[in-house]
Amino acid sequence: MDEPALIAAAQAGDLNAFNQLITDYQSPVYNLAYRIMGDGDSASDAVQEAFISAYKNLQHYRGGSFKAWLMRIVTNACYDELRRRKRRPAASLEALTVVEQGPDAETEASLVSHAESPEAFTERRELARQLQTCLDGLPEDMRSVVVMSDVMGMEYAEIAASTGAALGTVKSRLSRARARMRACLRQSDNWELLPAAFRLEEETAP
Repeated sequence: MDEPALIAAAQAGDLNAFNQLITDYQSPVYNLAYRIMGDGDSASDAVQEAFISAYKNLQHYRGGSFKAWLMRIVTNACYDELRRRKRRPAASLEALTVVEQGPDAETEASLVSHAESPEAFTERRELARQLQTCLDGLPEDMRSVVVMSDVMGMEYAEIAASTGAALGTVKSRLSRARARMRACLRQSDNWELLPAAFRLEEETAP
């Protein structure tokens, strides 16, 4: 798609152009919201609010990564909703131990590989719960960069654009978040199964 042309048309009031932009980005935006909010209904609500906000504020978009701009809006929408509810997110970190990703994160999280033994599946689910418990203990700014980096696979520069933080700040938050996750996860019986990023004994902070 010609993204700059669609953005220009949407800024001029072309709703069809905006809808086409949203269609192309709704999968990664929903996946991020799902992993922050922890359930499909809440994620859908946050995404809807984010897209409404994006449309209302499209005139304020001044270039750069449109995806990162959307990610920042949906992240803010998620945490606004969580603060309203006065509860912590229950993001599913199954993606850290399951490679598959798709447009429907809630559905894929419930899938069980036929090549996986019942014991391995139970072990993986327990690991996911342990990861979630440790993730819930992180401050919001650390939690969001971990989700974006180690779940979504986003690059540092894209995370910086999505969060509005400096590149060095993103790297520092991710380093400190992983260190806190490691300290928490050392209590796990499945330490050797953790993603490599969490098993590194030493990590040089920027």
